[in-house]
Amino acid sequence: MNTVSRRLVLNTLAAGVLAAMTSFAQAQDMKLVSVTAIVDHPALDSARKGIEDELKALGFEAGKTMKYQYQSAQGNPATAGQIAKKFVGDKSDVIVAIATPSAQAAAASTKTIPVVFTAVTDPVAAKLAKDWKPSGTNITGVSDKLTLASQVDLILKVKPNAKNVGMVYSPGEVNSVSVAKELKTELQKRGLQLVEAAAPRTVDVAPAAKSLIGKVDVIYTSTDNNVVSTYESLVRVASDAKIPLVAADTDSVKRGASAALGMNYYDMGRQTGRIVARILKGEAPGSIAPQLGDKVSLTVNPEAAKKQGNPLPDALLKEAKEVIK
Repeated sequence: MNTVSRRLVLNTLAAGVLAAMTSFAQAQDMKLVSVTAIVDHPALDSARKGIEDELKALGFEAGKTMKYQYQSAQGNPATAGQIAKKFVGDKSDVIVAIATPSAQAAAASTKTIPVVFTAVTDPVAAKLAKDWKPSGTNITGVSDKLTLASQVDLILKVKPNAKNVGMVYSPGEVNSVSVAKELKTELQKRGLQLVEAAAPRTVDVAPAAKSLIGKVDVIYTSTDNNVVSTYESLVRVASDAKIPLVAADTDSVKRGASAALGMNYYDMGRQTGRIVARILKGEAPGSIAPQLGDKVSLTVNPEAAKKQGNPLPDALLKEAKEVIK
C-alpha cells in the first residue's frame, strides 16, 4: 500500500470514528420521554398516538431527535407503580402518564422529574393538583373533564322519557367516583335518579350491567378504564336488554354506544404533546397550569341505537359531527 492509499484509509477510518463519536454524543444528549398508560384501549391509544404525532411535528422524533419508551400497566395499579419507578431509574426527562392510576403512580415516584398527565378527569380529586392554577410542582397536564349538565342534556335527547339512569363504574378509580357523585347531583336537579352498579374489575362489568336490567331506562358510561377496556361486553348486555347506552367517550360509540358528547382523545394527545415539548425546551412544569381538553364533539351510532331498542331522533342525527355507519 502506498503512502497516498494509506492516508486515504486512515482519513476514512478517522471520519468513521468521528461520525460514530458524534452520533454517540448526540444520542447521549437526546431527551428521554417515557410514556405509560394504565391499560390499552382505543381512547387511551388515541391519546398516545396524538402525543407521538405532536412531538414529531415539533421536532422531537423517536429514535432521531429524542429517546422514547412506552409501557402499559395492563390494568394493574401495582404494575403502574413499578413502571413509574423504572422510568425514574431510567432518568427520564419527562414522564407522560395516561389516565389517573398511572398519573398517581408517577406522581408518587418522583418530585423532581416532570410528570405530564393526560386523560385524567379530575386532577384535583386525584391529588395531582391543588387547583387549576400553575402548581409550582413537577406536575401538569390535560384533563378530559366534561360538563355533566351537557351529558344529562344528551341522555335526555337520546331517551326523553328517562327517569332512572344506570352507571357502571369502578369504585377504585377516583375519577369515576367523582363523576358518579356529580352526575347524581345533576340528575336530581332534573328529577332523575342515578342507579349505580360497581365493577371493581374488568370481569365485573357485564354482571354489573346485568344488575341494572329492569331498574333503568338508559345506561351512562364515563371514561372509567375498567368499563372502556371491555366495552363490547357492556354493549351486548345493553342490546339484549334493549337499554340505550350513552357514553362520555366518542371512541365508545364506534364500539356500540348509541351516542357520546366527548373529547377527541387524539386531539387531547396532541394538546398534551405541546405541553411535553414546552418542558423539553426548558419550561418548568410548575409554571404551566393544568388544561382542559379543548375539543368536544357529538358522535352517534344509529345502528347501535336500533339494536338497543331506541332509534335516535332526526334532530340529534343532524346535530352530530360524526355518524357511525
